[in-house]
Amino acid sequence: MGYAGSEGMMKTARALFASLLVLSAGASISGCQSDPDIDITKLGLETDPPDVLYTQGLANMKAGNMAEAARKFDAIDRENPFSEWARKALVMSTFVKYRQGRLDDALASGNRYMSQYPKSQDAAYVQYLIGLTYSKQIVDVTQDQRASAKTIEAMQAVIDNYPNSEYVDDAQAKIRFARDQLAGKEMQIGRYYMERKEYLAAISRFRIVVEKYPNTNQIEEALARLVEAYYSMGIVDEAQTAAAVLGHNYPDSQWYADSYKLLQSGGAEPRENKGSWIAAAGKKLLLGS
Repeated sequence: MGYAGSEGMMKTARALFASLLVLSAGASISGCQSDPDIDITKLGLETDPPDVLYTQGLANMKAGNMAEAARKFDAIDRENPFSEWARKALVMSTFVKYRQGRLDDALASGNRYMSQYPKSQDAAYVQYLIGLTYSKQIVDVTQDQRASAKTIEAMQAVIDNYPNSEYVDDAQAKIRFARDQLAGKEMQIGRYYMERKEYLAAISRFRIVVEKYPNTNQIEEALARLVEAYYSMGIVDEAQTAAAVLGHNYPDSQWYADSYKLLQSGGAEPRENKGSWIAAAGKKLLLGS
């Protein structure tokens, strides 16, 4: 091959290399835009001042873009720690993550806020959000009720520490629901033992409901089950006492009607033994405590 041919090949190679550089640059930009692991909107985020980021976060919330809103608020918290903007952003970050269903992240943000700003103007709201987050995790009574206990703890903190806040009424409602769940769990276990004629184990569960969760939607059945369990064991005076307490408090209840019928089938009737633990619990029930 002659010199002219070699020179032509070199020119072609240089031209091809230049073209490849252009294509490579374009591919890099395109890759950044399409790669799910790279978000080009994050580039230069730290250069935005916190007030701008906060406004952008609120705008994204209003538009329903919760993921982007969370990112804006988290950026403020990360780049301007312990500032007033960071405090406000942490409140909004907790709310947004709650709305997204990122419950563990919401709890982490909320608990960090409460550890840093327990006396701030938004503390009652954040504590309430923590309670809501736990409440959202409450499951059927056949499953673990840890979230119910956590809901009660968090919402009780709202009531105790921020008694004049607007969240108290709903906090009380969430506590009532969570207590119903805890009582329901005890009843579910108690019924399990009843089916197996393990009456002492069943009674221990029903007793927890009567003594610890008297003002729940499980109390009527708990007293009726005590009548049934004690009667099955031949401890008639305790069965009579449970029926008497049930009748005093819920005379129109179907559970009372069933309990009365059970006692009557053996020639007994409701009668209170003043020395029974059930009678003592019944007094508290009458007082509404």
